[in-house]
Amino acid sequence: MPYWARFSWVAAVTVLAALASTRARALDMPSPFVQEVLVKSILVTLNDAVAADNFTVFHARISKPFREQFPPEKLRAIFKDLIEKHAVFDAVVASPIVSDEDAKIDEQGVLRLKGHFDTAPKKVKYQLGFIPSDGQWRLSGVTIDIE
Repeated sequence: MPYWARFSWVAAVTVLAALASTRARALDMPSPFVQEVLVKSILVTLNDAVAADNFTVFHARISKPFREQFPPEKLRAIFKDLIEKHAVFDAVVASPIVSDEDAKIDEQGVLRLKGHFDTAPKKVKYQLGFIPSDGQWRLSGVTIDIE
């Protein structure tokens, strides 16, 4: 398949070791509406970071352990393929979420959200992890696949 027909980037970043040492106050399972806001807002922020080639704002929106482990320059390196391919996936804002699995909070306290958007011409798939940080759910891991 030609490179332009299938884009697949995986930037799976897990901070479970940091989680074990810095147990945050547990948060309740967010409502489906809040889950959608979490997903769309972080993906649009990532889209903006890729488009501007500047990860400062994205960095500010992620969990504290994630921020400490991944400064903006490291995030840029992780998402280098998205930048080079000029990936644009801001259409997720206008599209409904299609959940591939029920949302869950795992045994480490990570809120796991997995699903996709039936956007055209490419479908956007995501797996996101959020942890309690600074009193709210903040990103702790991301996998995005655009095909």
